[in-house]
Amino acid sequence: MGEPETASPAAAPVQANSAPENAGPPMLTTAHPLPFDDSEPFAQTAAAVAMAEEEPLPEYRRSIWMRLLALFILFVIVAFSVFCIIWDIRKGSTAGGYRAGDIIKVVIVQQKKPEGADSELMDAQGRYTFQGIAETVMPSIAEIYTYKDGAAVGSGSGIILTADGFIATNAHVVSGAENYSVHLFDAEQDDKPYDAVLVGHDKKTDLAVLKISAKNLKPATLGDSDEAQLGETVCALGNPAGLSGSITTGIISGMNRKVRAESTNYKMDCFQTDAAISPGNSGGALVNLYGQVIGITSSKYRSNILLADGAYEGLGFAITINEALPILTELMEKGYVGGRVRIGIQFYDNDQACSAAAADGKTVPKELEGKGVLVMRVDEDSDLSKTSFKPGDWILEMNGKAVTDYDSINEAIEGCGAGDTVHCRCARILDDGSVKKFEIDFRLMEDQSGDY
Repeated sequence: MGEPETASPAAAPVQANSAPENAGPPMLTTAHPLPFDDSEPFAQTAAAVAMAEEEPLPEYRRSIWMRLLALFILFVIVAFSVFCIIWDIRKGSTAGGYRAGDIIKVVIVQQKKPEGADSELMDAQGRYTFQGIAETVMPSIAEIYTYKDGAAVGSGSGIILTADGFIATNAHVVSGAENYSVHLFDAEQDDKPYDAVLVGHDKKTDLAVLKISAKNLKPATLGDSDEAQLGETVCALGNPAGLSGSITTGIISGMNRKVRAESTNYKMDCFQTDAAISPGNSGGALVNLYGQVIGITSSKYRSNILLADGAYEGLGFAITINEALPILTELMEKGYVGGRVRIGIQFYDNDQACSAAAADGKTVPKELEGKGVLVMRVDEDSDLSKTSFKPGDWILEMNGKAVTDYDSINEAIEGCGAGDTVHCRCARILDDGSVKKFEIDFRLMEDQSGDY
């Protein structure tokens, strides 16, 4: 028969705090099983690593890493700032984020004359009193000082064109200077001089634009100079002889005066006025009684009826704003006036040449009297210098038109652009007094210098 079943010995219960015989010192217990197994040492290692990965970094180690990260970010910020500063220095001076040579888009609005009074400083027709002009317009006028080699070389006036610091003035005010300082008459602005950047200048029209780093300036209100009338009351605002914040009054004494700039002899459309315009007023505003700028005053414009030794009393001129505004806009946008060309010569007109010859005890040949201009210098970079033409030669005709002075030369090349060819008839006085005539062709050059 089958074997009787043998009962298995009962498993001894495990006492939580009991120790087997011959056991060593009691082990510490924990609420969680420890990942150790004497029979599987590799399993112990893997389990220990897994637990270590799950445990967060100690607080002090986390703090060290956060500090290192913060220091790295700070280093990057400082390095980038230093780079920007060095780059800005290498690129040149700026004013309000503007750098000379930047190309921008500018829109300046002209206004019609207002109707009706809106201030106790106005009459019923909306015209300001002289006091009203001073209070309303003077904050839009600037006082300009120029320096070279650390020394003051001149002063003038300016008109604020935009709230961010573009200022119109005359080219002769900034000519020959290296640094420019602008003072404002606006009580709401800081009473401090501003360093200015020369945006561009155009000696042909005697206009220039400066830029200062400022905000919330009060731009001048520009009027329509075509609406001005003969006999209309006007005020001239500026900085005559360094007397800042000056205002003089008068009337429009003449309209549509074609007046020459002393530096270039180029004719501009100007108002004639008996309002006092003195050195230092140049670049200031000629304003109607509506507080609108209708002209830019200039002490360097003169009429060809003026005496050689000075100006007549009560005879001043201002470039009409309608004539000036397109030039100023181009200067603000590009830094120069497009379409300008130059020949690359310095010359005497015919009358000057005859007078200079007489002063040297010489005579101009009969066949050249009243004909041509005497060229004293030819620029090396001009196309004319590559021809047989030499300093001391005469230019008699350009493109088939007789030339005797500045105006006739401008008329001869009117409509020509940079790179266009000009045909010239020329003359040379030989050693025996005879005249040799010859013809040449040369190309005109683009002129972005503003020096004309």
